[in-house]
Amino acid sequence: MQLYVIFLGTGGSWPTVKRNVTSIAIKRGGEIILMDCGEGTQRQIQRSGLSYMQIKSIFISHFHGDHFLGLPGLIQTMQLNDREEPLRIYGPRGTREIVEELKNLGHFKPSYEIEGIDLDEGDEVRFDGYSVKPFRVKHNVPTLGFVLEEDQRPGRFNKSKALELGIPEGPLFGKLQRGESVRLKDGRIITPDMVLGPPRPGRKIVYSGDTRPCDKVIEYAKDADILIHDSTFLSDLEDLAREYAHSTARQAAEIASKANVDKLILTHISPRYVDDKEFEREAREIFDNSLVARDFMKIEVRLKK
Repeated sequence: MQLYVIFLGTGGSWPTVKRNVTSIAIKRGGEIILMDCGEGTQRQIQRSGLSYMQIKSIFISHFHGDHFLGLPGLIQTMQLNDREEPLRIYGPRGTREIVEELKNLGHFKPSYEIEGIDLDEGDEVRFDGYSVKPFRVKHNVPTLGFVLEEDQRPGRFNKSKALELGIPEGPLFGKLQRGESVRLKDGRIITPDMVLGPPRPGRKIVYSGDTRPCDKVIEYAKDADILIHDSTFLSDLEDLAREYAHSTARQAAEIASKANVDKLILTHISPRYVDDKEFEREAREIFDNSLVARDFMKIEVRLKK
């Protein structure tokens, strides 16, 4: 199954000509999960070619305006397009109350189910084949980061071993690969562990939300395929980053290196910056596989062999 990360908004604080405010779509097969939903997200979705009707759930990291003010327009547009499926909106403490308020803005009464759900570190939201886990980060309001991680995959099928055991090629191979035991004509029971290697990890995407450098990100991003990390400022403004509880490009790279991730994506770029090339240069001095997110950038996350 294909898995993509599509950056709908990559700026912080307010929209600029080059960057909308924060929103990230993770598309797995035919469903989409949004991480944050800043102002104008529904238009970014339309420009990206995605369908907002495929959005299964929305995860809000915190309730600063540049991360959630796109919700009212999006949920009302979904109704105008005859949405029937429930929409779950997850976030830190207070999400349920805020979603109730958003549902009643203006002359709007939702015709489909919209539910706000409070999360905290230690919770897990299960989906078909993957989960999303929140963790606490260090911002100046209650803020969560999120880990989207697929379930483990079965180990590699050892065809030669299977043939040695007298298993005929065909449907029994498939059952064993799916984790089912099989009975041979001679009455022997063959279990999957007899022909499969060790389980293989699924793909793992971690989003930091807005945060100072934080050990929790290192812990939860360990060995991730992609870490999407707050990179609001360059290092010459590290004092400002500390004051407003954000990270610099260099600090994000240090986190990525310590967490041993495959790829670092820098996002939430301050509107003070017109040229973002310096962000990549600064990060790559610490962590080579670093990239600055740009609106509508699309990255495929491939399965590891």
